[in-house]
Amino acid sequence: MSAAARRFSVIRRFLESEASGGVVLMVAAGLALLVANSPAGGEYFHLLHLPLFGSTLLHWVNDGLMALFFLLVGLEIKREMLDGELSTWSRRALPGIAAVGGMAVPALIYAALNWTSPETLRGWAIPAATDIAFALGVMALLGKRVPSSLKVFLAALAIIDDLGAVLIIALFYTEDLSLAWLGGAAGLCVALFVLNRLRVMRLTPYLILGAALWVCVLKSGVHATLAGVALALFIPLKPAPAAPDNVHSPLHRLEYALAAWVAFLIVPVFGFANAGVSLAGFNLATMLEPVPLGVAAGLFLGKQFGVFAASWAAIKFKLAELPACAAWNQLYGVSVLCGIGFTMSLFIGLLAFDDPHHQSAVKLGVLVGSGLSGVIGWLILRLSSGRAPQA
Repeated sequence: MSAAARRFSVIRRFLESEASGGVVLMVAAGLALLVANSPAGGEYFHLLHLPLFGSTLLHWVNDGLMALFFLLVGLEIKREMLDGELSTWSRRALPGIAAVGGMAVPALIYAALNWTSPETLRGWAIPAATDIAFALGVMALLGKRVPSSLKVFLAALAIIDDLGAVLIIALFYTEDLSLAWLGGAAGLCVALFVLNRLRVMRLTPYLILGAALWVCVLKSGVHATLAGVALALFIPLKPAPAAPDNVHSPLHRLEYALAAWVAFLIVPVFGFANAGVSLAGFNLATMLEPVPLGVAAGLFLGKQFGVFAASWAAIKFKLAELPACAAWNQLYGVSVLCGIGFTMSLFIGLLAFDDPHHQSAVKLGVLVGSGLSGVIGWLILRLSSGRAPQA
């Protein structure tokens, strides 16, 4: 198999896995909402706060299992940047510019609606993230109506979006740092770097040091999930400097081993544990409070405007090209789908607020904004048609 064909196969399997995982995530989120508002709602919330090894079940899901999600995110970012759809500046241009617009505008909308409240302004980054699994899951329902170029565009944009979210978490949602534990984490990163430079191809040493790194980062005050991203940066992708990408390299083997577990277990468990919000007493006034309104408006309005406007400007000023066989109305439909911000938005919301009322408001805003984006984006793409391929 040629390198180009192998690379295409990797991307296709990636898209199919994410799309299928998105459908499972939709079911998990819907089930959480149903259970939270059923007679079993009390048991649902009690289970999440069940003590377990010195913490709670919810804490282990959000800080433990999600570290594996962030490890997979880091592996995908590294692979795409070095040997995939983001490996050249021309390939990065459109999704990169679109991602910047799609993060800036939602954050500005949220900040404008919460400007007078420093307490809630802390959540400005919540609507800035796109959920790749959910968005590709909706797109998968459309089958061949959507050109594959737009699916790759969405995947690349979401990967850059994830990178931005990781940087935001590291820079703005870290406090009470412990220099001793940070020093331990830095030492472990040096050890991982040495393993990488010595071209150690066995995964076991990396994973052992990665587990120790997770403990150090957890104790340091930096969010523990960032240890997953840090570990991913040191996993080797190529066996030799001049060799072509090897699908049996440590990075590929770890990514393939994690992909199904993350898509079909870890992310759905996270969704089930965090999407449940009681709608008792819910009314229009509740939705118009600054936090849920800022999150919902940021996701539904800010994402589509930011992504589409940035894409339009990049294409019109010849910094990038419209994806192959795609029409402007389809690009707009994908821009609307980018407003599905489920997993990362909920995660940032948990970091931004400790207060249960604000956390529930975030969940409500994410569900409404993501739901509107998914339904309207699907309708636009369902009713649109693309360009004929060039002869």
